[in-house]
Amino acid sequence: MTKSFTLEGIGPIKMTKSSRFRNIKITIRPFNGVNVSIPPSLSFKDAEQFIQTKKNWIKSNVEKVHDIEKKQTVFDEATTFRTKDHQLKIVPHNGHSIKLIIKNNIIYVFYPAFADVKDPRIQNAVRKAIIEAWRIEAKRYLPSRVDHLAKKYCFSYQKVTFKNASTRWGSCSALNNINLNVQLIRLPQHLCDYIILHELAHTIHKNHGKKFWGLLDKITGDARKLDKEMRKYNLSSW
Repeated sequence: MTKSFTLEGIGPIKMTKSSRFRNIKITIRPFNGVNVSIPPSLSFKDAEQFIQTKKNWIKSNVEKVHDIEKKQTVFDEATTFRTKDHQLKIVPHNGHSIKLIIKNNIIYVFYPAFADVKDPRIQNAVRKAIIEAWRIEAKRYLPSRVDHLAKKYCFSYQKVTFKNASTRWGSCSALNNINLNVQLIRLPQHLCDYIILHELAHTIHKNHGKKFWGLLDKITGDARKLDKEMRKYNLSSW
């Protein structure tokens, strides 16, 4: 069940009630607005009262998210954008649909000539095509890099998989399966290596305790400095 209401000074709030939720939770992410997860035990009225108590926190974080959104590229025919191996080309055509083709290291996005290239549907299509190019490149380059770093620092892992996650650059499962974000391919090499080593270190230490950071410091030189540098990069805004 979903319901929306407008919070003064902030705007629309989307509330979703489901048996999947055990606690009430407020989520604010770029281009996704303010969403509230509600467990069955709470009414929408109870949720609205709770949201009101968090108004200042919501407002502060909405402002931060808006700052991130402003940094997002608006793509058009004149945009110069390259991935590691691919060049983006946005082309108007006479058809009525948006077509995405990745061929010969070119990311083609064909959109209806009568449409505004800034239309969110077209912008989303461009991003979808770029992410797919990153996925191709991630699968091409990162498995061998993980293998190299694992052997260099004597780590053991099971397998490597790839996703375009919205909040994590990587993760390590209890079974030592490494999952990497396809967007790692857009990072400088030293930061890409840092994320890989971060997840490999989790094959030894499953939390972020002192032993984990001590190990990561040993193999990266200065893990905290690299972690701070990673904050310049955002998974939602590029």
